[in-house]
Amino acid sequence: MTSQQGSPPRATGLSAWTTRRWLRVGVSVALAVLAALGAVGVWALSRTSALTDELVNTRSPSLTYSVRLEAALVNQETGIRGYGLTGQEQFLDPYRQGLADEQSAVDRLRELLVDNAQGRDDLQLVMERTQVWQQRIARPIAASPAGAPAALAADRADEGRRAFDQLRTALSTQQEHVRSARLSAVRNLERATQLRNWVFTAIAGVIVLVAALVFEGLRRGITAPLTRLGSDARQVARGNFAHPVATTGPADLRQLGQDVDAMRRRLVDELAFTEQARHQLDEHAADLKRSNAELEQFAYVASHDLQEPLRKVSSFTQLLQRRYADQLDERADQYIGFAVDGANRMQTLINDLLTFSRVGRVHNEHRLVELEPLVEDTLGTLSIAIEESGATISHDRLPAVIGDTTQLGMLWQNLISNAMKFRHPDRRPEIHVGASREGELWRFSVTDNGIGIDPEFADRVFVIFQRLHTKDAYPGSGIGLAMCKKIVEFHGGTIAVDTDHSPGTRITFTLPVASGPMSQTDAEDSQP
Repeated sequence: MTSQQGSPPRATGLSAWTTRRWLRVGVSVALAVLAALGAVGVWALSRTSALTDELVNTRSPSLTYSVRLEAALVNQETGIRGYGLTGQEQFLDPYRQGLADEQSAVDRLRELLVDNAQGRDDLQLVMERTQVWQQRIARPIAASPAGAPAALAADRADEGRRAFDQLRTALSTQQEHVRSARLSAVRNLERATQLRNWVFTAIAGVIVLVAALVFEGLRRGITAPLTRLGSDARQVARGNFAHPVATTGPADLRQLGQDVDAMRRRLVDELAFTEQARHQLDEHAADLKRSNAELEQFAYVASHDLQEPLRKVSSFTQLLQRRYADQLDERADQYIGFAVDGANRMQTLINDLLTFSRVGRVHNEHRLVELEPLVEDTLGTLSIAIEESGATISHDRLPAVIGDTTQLGMLWQNLISNAMKFRHPDRRPEIHVGASREGELWRFSVTDNGIGIDPEFADRVFVIFQRLHTKDAYPGSGIGLAMCKKIVEFHGGTIAVDTDHSPGTRITFTLPVASGPMSQTDAEDSQP
């Protein structure tokens, strides 16, 4: 019994996105942003590194070697001027060292200025003017004989000063350009460093922002809906079935909430139905209680009020027969016999009905019952019937079970007496009581070689008052096997006719294995 409600409208657009899709899109966007930030950071680092490399490996060395070139040329000019004025050989040492330093500085500058057109032009101008000065002044004077002042030095003194001044001017111009380039590189490096710092600051800020957005997205989209759903589910679990379950968040969480709420509504409907059924069950229980009370009252009436008139009818009918036996004809004696027999059978039937109604109601003392002595006592009770029928009765070693002693005694007495009652006229009764364990059950059997039971009546024989033979052929009320079935089922077992057994009858029934302490007989029987 469930309430019929329309299904919720199908979500579209972003509302149809599931948690997995939100997470996939969010992770993709975050990775894309982080990749872009990484690319910008790599670019900033590479630019800073390139400018640092240019400044350290090109601009600063260019200025250094430009200054060394100037120093080498100044040393050459000093040595040539001293040698020209004195003619002493030692003044040529600074000149020669200056030539070597000049060559080294020029070679290094050419390597450093390979990508600098302005620097190459400045170096070319310096070298051209150096060549002019060396050809016109330095080399001729250095070639003059030592020991006396060189006359060429005095003759070309003015020309030498002009040529070297022009060389100094070219050197100054070159150094100024190199310094400007180095200063520009320094400024570019400072700007690049500042840009790099800003970029990494921005990257850190964006990462923090992305983390905050991810956290807030998870809180709003997953954590908060799950928290609300869990809170609502706990409310329902505590018994507040009227509390609705929230359906918020992504599509799959909303669907989960709708399913939980549908389950809550189903529980409400089921509880309402259960409550209604409980009320009906209470009413039926009350009716059953009244019926049982009436049955007990009937049993009381049957055991007291009904049997007394029957005894009187039987007694006075028998008294009438004895007193007027000589005055009545044969038919009258027959009628009186019918009346006495009917009263006796009615009394027997009432007693059997009382016994049947008391099963599970009057005798209900469950305890450990040793079946071995109980069956021996039953055989002793039936000793006269056994002797009259000439029956041979045997039994296996019987265990102990939990049950009511009186009811189990009635069970064995009915089964064994039935086996003797329905004996075959052409053979002596042979009855065997068997017992075997099947897991948590004992299976018992009562086997005889009597007239047997047709398989089509195998279930009918356990119905009360169902007889397969006339009372003249086999006396009885037809209640014995019905009582056996009630006793076995009251003890938690089953009873049936083994239709495969022939000749004769085999009735099998089960009883639970005793879970408490076992008797000595049961313990020995359970040993290998």
